[in-house]
Amino acid sequence: MSALSQTPAWIDFVKAAQSSPITSDALRIVHAADIDVDLSTQRHSKALAKASDALLAQQGFEAARKELFEGGHINWTENRAAWHTALRATHPPASVSDAIQTEQARLVSFVEQANAQNRYSNVVHLGIGGSDWGPRLAMTALKAGNGRRTIRFASNVDAHAITSALEGLDPHDTLIIISSKSFTTIESLANAACAIDWLRAGGIEEPLERFVAVTANPGAAREFGIQDAHIFEFWDWVGGRYSIWSSIGLPIALGLGQEAFNEMLAGAQAMDEHFLTAPVEQNAPVQMALSSVVNCSILGYASFALCPYDARLYNLVPWLQQLEMESLGKSTTRDGDTLDVPSSPAVWGMPGTDGQHTFFQWLHQDGKGAPVDFILCAKPDHRHTRHHRLLVANCLAQRAALLQGKSYEQALAEVQKTEPDSARASKLARHRVHPGGRPSTLIVLPSLNPRQLGSLLALYEHKVFVEGVIWGLNPFDQWGVEYGKRLAGDIERRLDALGSDPDVSPYDPSTAHWVRALASN
Repeated sequence: MSALSQTPAWIDFVKAAQSSPITSDALRIVHAADIDVDLSTQRHSKALAKASDALLAQQGFEAARKELFEGGHINWTENRAAWHTALRATHPPASVSDAIQTEQARLVSFVEQANAQNRYSNVVHLGIGGSDWGPRLAMTALKAGNGRRTIRFASNVDAHAITSALEGLDPHDTLIIISSKSFTTIESLANAACAIDWLRAGGIEEPLERFVAVTANPGAAREFGIQDAHIFEFWDWVGGRYSIWSSIGLPIALGLGQEAFNEMLAGAQAMDEHFLTAPVEQNAPVQMALSSVVNCSILGYASFALCPYDARLYNLVPWLQQLEMESLGKSTTRDGDTLDVPSSPAVWGMPGTDGQHTFFQWLHQDGKGAPVDFILCAKPDHRHTRHHRLLVANCLAQRAALLQGKSYEQALAEVQKTEPDSARASKLARHRVHPGGRPSTLIVLPSLNPRQLGSLLALYEHKVFVEGVIWGLNPFDQWGVEYGKRLAGDIERRLDALGSDPDVSPYDPSTAHWVRALASN
């Protein structure tokens, strides 16, 4: 197979993108599962649309999408499916329907029983990465919806995380959830050990009776000591960063209510249906992916900023960082060659308007800047109408400023109103020039509720999938993560077994120095 950059469809795609303008002269808004995606300020033209169709066809998009939804082994490096869409399907595929519906029913029963008995005022969730960011995001985004329980999260192996999560809680009314696909995740198991000690110290004679496991390895959970009735299973065909739709959503059901979790599933399913059936030109995930590929691979943007203009979505940034950067942070294509075009932009950001006072200076006037995804809710969930009006005004203004820019002539006219010295005015004006022409996407939700959040997460999941298809990358493995974890385990064993004089021969001089220096601690 030819290198991507040498294929006919890619060559035509590059030419069309380079000759297409960034303009807002014509609206280009895609409606998807009650969400409006405004791509008016991304590069677009009839020629680019035609070239995009040819590129998608060349890269096998239609077949890949079909394989995704039908449970084919789309995760080719691990020879298994990536079937998270089955978890939220109204009628799951026959081959996995019984397993999915059985676990969903068990989860509902557990939550209903806990509610009926008024048990577990506090829930502490122990997971990391894909087992953590989804539930954490949902709870912080939607927590106003239900006050039944206090839900806390501990992910980091730094003991400050688990001690902070447990602080002030009543051990007699606290449930501990261990969420780990493999049930070997060192951070989660180390934090679980601390939680066991905390429960015992609080007078709980059988602490493991207060534990629940959510895992694809139920045997390991049983060996740990958790009873079968408290083990909720998902499967190896559910990727960790796509697992919120499985029993990993248990803390959402406990904290926000089962109906809220069901609505999230329904919102994601609505986006699945859009992704499956909408024509390419009106398909939101596809069009967002194409814009991302243009920005990264052709225009040379190495990152993009995510700026949700809703303070409740602050955890959307790290959630999307993991989704994008763990899925696409690769450079080896399906045939084993190295991808020969730039890919995998870094994701960063924070909610507006905080971001405006943190990094928007760079976005506006750096020599390159970065594309921005703006997210806005049309209606607030509070009564402070002026606050929402200010939020909307700032979001729209920043997007317009990134597009329009400010010319030297405009800046000079502005400075001359207060600076009579022409030479000084000319110098100062140059500091106020904004290049403009910077791409962005505006995503508008009707409001922030469980259904809209589910649709939004699925929108980004499918966008990442399409990017992977175009670049020829597998978005469902994470070998880079596994390598570092193996080295960490090796170093930890040397520190623990050999005390202050560990064997450091396998390591580089800096690592060897710090293994020796820190072993004594």
